[in-house]
Amino acid sequence: MHDHPIRDFWSDHPLWGAWAITRPYRWAAWGGVAGWVDYGWSNPVYYNYGENVYYEDGSVCYDGEPVATEAEYIEQAEQIASRADDVEVDEGDWMPLGVFAVTQDGQKDGPDPTLFLQLVISKEGVISGTLNDTKTDTTQTIEGMVDKGSQRSAWNVVGKDRPIMETGIYNLTQDTAPVLVHFADGSTQQWLLVRLDDPAGQQE
Repeated sequence: MHDHPIRDFWSDHPLWGAWAITRPYRWAAWGGVAGWVDYGWSNPVYYNYGENVYYEDGSVCYDGEPVATEAEYIEQAEQIASRADDVEVDEGDWMPLGVFAVTQDGQKDGPDPTLFLQLVISKEGVISGTLNDTKTDTTQTIEGMVDKGSQRSAWNVVGKDRPIMETGIYNLTQDTAPVLVHFADGSTQQWLLVRLDDPAGQQE
């Protein structure tokens, strides 16, 4: 994927936002993220939807134990994402999490993706970045937060309540990251983020 559309966007908009300057294709391993975010994390929490996190009889279960109803789980994701509004972040104080292709069918193989997500995280746990849609030729800013206790990260497009996308912050340090997408009609789908290699070899 050497002529990637999101790469063209950053080339055309070199001064757009602090994260556009910080080599967005780079990303950190878990140790780097845990050291960067001031939450005191040591052990990562992995959210493997359909495996250790699954829906059963109206409840969401983690490692076999119910943790919330389906409605409560969505509400929790909304609350996590909205916390970013109350946090001040220093300009340029961002760590890149990478650039991902968004596969709506939850599989690494299939039709060519048209959605591309670029993410960064602040020391305060704020998630930001952009969502690029090549089908409509639009790029939107996303914003959200990571929850300190559960390590759930959730975000949405700025100015919109839905959809909300969520996954564990540890998931975003991997090459593929299963995510949940919560829609306005109350439904939830499982999608997959697939990390893109940097065509210019920026990752070190």
